[in-house]
Amino acid sequence: MRFLRRVRHDLSSGENLEIYVTALLSLTLAVLGALDVAGGKVLAAATLATLALLAGGLLGSRRQVAELATEVRARAAGDISAEDFFSGDKPELVQQIRGARDIGIVGVTLARTLRNSIDELERRAAVPGSVIRIALIDPSGTAPAEAARRSTIPHRPEVYQNRLRTSIDLLRELLEKPEVRDRVEVRFLPFVPAFGLVLLDPRRPGGIIHVDVYSHSSASGDAVFTLRPDRDGHWYQHFQAEFDRVWEHGRPADASDGFPG
Repeated sequence: MRFLRRVRHDLSSGENLEIYVTALLSLTLAVLGALDVAGGKVLAAATLATLALLAGGLLGSRRQVAELATEVRARAAGDISAEDFFSGDKPELVQQIRGARDIGIVGVTLARTLRNSIDELERRAAVPGSVIRIALIDPSGTAPAEAARRSTIPHRPEVYQNRLRTSIDLLRELLEKPEVRDRVEVRFLPFVPAFGLVLLDPRRPGGIIHVDVYSHSSASGDAVFTLRPDRDGHWYQHFQAEFDRVWEHGRPADASDGFPG
């Protein structure tokens, strides 16, 4: 049964097709030869075609192995392009949140992050044992003006205040639910963080840390890279500690901010 499931998976995903075609042709030729249905010339021609198909498959496999070996050597030597290291977004973030218990998020306004993930954050907060910590800049301090100065709209801090208002409304609505309130904490930062962070189960072997490198006075978008504990050792621990340090400097959201007491 396991073999049949594997065959079904390969055929549906288009993997190893040349191997299955070669096996099918070989079996067909064997049956035709045994039953004396096809003549020797036909069998010989079909056999050569089968061998050609098999050779083509082997060449493709060797090429893939060679490309993989080249990539591994490049990574081992530190010869990795920025295109391979950085990305422009976190496309799988919602799916990754879905399986996490310990979630930490740091950012400026977090408008897009919260808009895209608030439903999943609510579901995760309803799971016993979950911990969700979210830190964003303080709308009542000087941080919105500082964020504006670093952006392409230096004289319009109200844009950041409006974005914060949307994020805060989402977080207030989340914390109004008694069943999740004890598992979610929000803090406001008196400064603009130098980078954004999303930590997902950071103290577990399968943890993930996404780091957003914020741009300065540019609309080209932020660069994102991802760290894993088994691969990035020191730097994984570095950004894990950075989250803790940023978190310590934030003030807890309270009733004066419109949050439940």
